[in-house]
Amino acid sequence: MTRFRYLRTRLTVLYAGLFGLTLMLVALAVYMAITASARGVVRGELTASGAVYGQLWDSRSDQLRQGASVLAQDYGFREAVATNDEPTVRSALDNLRGRQKVEGALILGTDGYATSAGVSLDDAAIDTLWTGLNDATLSAGVLSIEGQPYQAVAAPVMAPVLIGWVVFLERLDQAQMRRLEELSAIPLSASVLTRQTTAWHDMAGPASALSGVVDRALDASGTPVGARAAEGETMVLARPLPSFGAEAPAVLTLSYPMARALKPFEPMFWALGVIALIGMALLMAGTWLLSRGLSRPITALDEAVQRLQAGEDAQVEVTSSDEIGRLAQSFNAMAGDIRDRQARLTHMALHDQETGLPNRLWLEREAAVTPSACVLMFGVDRFAVVRNAIGFEAMGQLVSALASRLSTAAGGVRVARVSVGAVAIVLEIENDAEALSLAERLCAVADQPVKLIGATVDASLTAGLDRVGRPSGRVDSLVDRAGIALDQARDARRKAALFDAVAYGDPGANLSLISDLITALESDQVWMAYQPKFDLRDNAITGVEGLMRWNHPKRGFIAPDLFIGMAEETGQIRALTEWGVRRVIADQKALAEAGHALQMSVNISGRLLSDEAFAQFALDAVAEAGGDICFEITETAVIDNPEVALGIIDRFAAAGIKVSIDDYGSGLSSLAYLKRIAADELKIDKAFVLSLDDSAKDALLVKSTIDLAHSLGMSVTAEGVETGTALALLRGMGCDTAQGYFIAKALPMAGLIERLSKPALMETKAA
Repeated sequence: MTRFRYLRTRLTVLYAGLFGLTLMLVALAVYMAITASARGVVRGELTASGAVYGQLWDSRSDQLRQGASVLAQDYGFREAVATNDEPTVRSALDNLRGRQKVEGALILGTDGYATSAGVSLDDAAIDTLWTGLNDATLSAGVLSIEGQPYQAVAAPVMAPVLIGWVVFLERLDQAQMRRLEELSAIPLSASVLTRQTTAWHDMAGPASALSGVVDRALDASGTPVGARAAEGETMVLARPLPSFGAEAPAVLTLSYPMARALKPFEPMFWALGVIALIGMALLMAGTWLLSRGLSRPITALDEAVQRLQAGEDAQVEVTSSDEIGRLAQSFNAMAGDIRDRQARLTHMALHDQETGLPNRLWLEREAAVTPSACVLMFGVDRFAVVRNAIGFEAMGQLVSALASRLSTAAGGVRVARVSVGAVAIVLEIENDAEALSLAERLCAVADQPVKLIGATVDASLTAGLDRVGRPSGRVDSLVDRAGIALDQARDARRKAALFDAVAYGDPGANLSLISDLITALESDQVWMAYQPKFDLRDNAITGVEGLMRWNHPKRGFIAPDLFIGMAEETGQIRALTEWGVRRVIADQKALAEAGHALQMSVNISGRLLSDEAFAQFALDAVAEAGGDICFEITETAVIDNPEVALGIIDRFAAAGIKVSIDDYGSGLSSLAYLKRIAADELKIDKAFVLSLDDSAKDALLVKSTIDLAHSLGMSVTAEGVETGTALALLRGMGCDTAQGYFIAKALPMAGLIERLSKPALMETKAA
């Protein structure tokens, strides 16, 4: 189906097509009506002409028959015929032929001999005529003489018996047919056809085109029928004529072309065509003008919609009060609503809803168009503590007040809120020192009490910043780098810090390690190293701590703190710890088979102390192995969910699993939880042991911790023993076990077995 691009074109084509179709239907109806009327007239004229021609034929036949009868009754003529007086007979025939105005006359004897005047008959014609007359079946009819039709009329000659016939012949030629045609009211065509073999032939002229319709016309019993001829549709009437010779019947045909009948109407047809063309042109012009008037406001609406779609202001002029005018008014109202809504959405997209300050998206756009951009991000220190103290609503007011201070101090620049507890500005700065100095100065300006409604709040800020042109590492966003710098400043306990790409590293690459970790556990990339624990009373290795190691096939050695910490954050720590428990149990069995029965310790993540499924796994695994296993945990791991954690620890202790409190003193150690933990061992963090030989305070803390543990019924292991002096001091303080590089580094299983086979080496170090 044709698609129109413009409405006016579619309307013009539609209405012009409908009008044209209507005109065509009207013209067709008129033509058919006129044709039907003309066909009826022609039929009537042909029927009437056929009747007239029949009467003329009969009248002429009677006239010729009377003339022949007069001659046949003449005594002298009968005497001449009886005596075969041919000159007298011929003279009489010529005389009567002239009076009757016929072409030929003849006397046909009963013996078949003929004397003719005006026309010569061939033997075939004489035989045909004699047969018809002798049988007394016909006295008048059509006779074919040398291929030409003649009207033949005969009268008998009696003397007193039949001695012959007087026959008059009138040729049915073209001239005769024309005289018949002139008698009709319409200029029809007349012809006499005779059947020869299977077809009808016109002996008066070439009109054989009607041969195919003669039989059908004869079957119509005097009613004209239609036929296709050279001139188009033709109406034909056929009347049978009496004929001498049954093998050659004759028929009179009257025909009239419909084109000739419709010719008088041609001017009217032309007039209708011209009127139709003029009407079509006027309609197309009027429709074009009307549709253009209708489509102009629609086109304006279409263009306005496209502008609206492109985000531009779109209003159309209202020029009417009809449906299109009301549509334009509605569109203008809708466009206005969309413009207002878009403005609100744009404002919402670029501003913080709580404070009305620009947001992170606005800051990123501003940084993208600022030459030598430097983003300074300021975070509210102790944000969660302050918010919990003053409430969410007051916290929003505090952030707004701090942003106002920063804006004023920075020369009126706009301040954006990039997170709940951080704001940022964009400045054009090309020097690191200048940027750091400005950040510290702005922090100092903001570090003043802020008066809120009903309260005064002490607030301080820490700044992180970065500028275009500095090393960005794998962090593309300048705003992101400023945020990371803020975290780096807080970690370093500095007031302001520039982004350090080296310190930040590649967290994305580290994250990919997690997907490799499960494969590593299955392919022996992760293995267990064991660091000996030296008993200071027995001067012997009585236990080992299992420490996980990972040799990545592409990245080499992966620090345990990195992959274990990431496993805890991503939920893979359970699978990793279960592998560690199974590995330690298997290695303990291997050591026993090698003749070394030792207690083996494995670190348990604090996140698993609330995991009932892991606890059951650990209990089942240790119970099945039946070995001396120790689980090392931190006392801070109990703080998050103390009831569940303490319950699981109690179940470990009841099952005979030793429990060791690891890294004691490194965090916020709680004596309240320490006394509740069913622990067998307390391990002093290496941070105190490393400086034991030159720090009296550390020595005092270590001594008091040893005494505290002993008073609670726990043995004490000191980590990080790297010198003989430290080992001697610990022995003097009553420490039970030592662990560190001075004793031995963490060893693979084969190295551990080798070391255990040389007890003299350990005794030498202990001495």
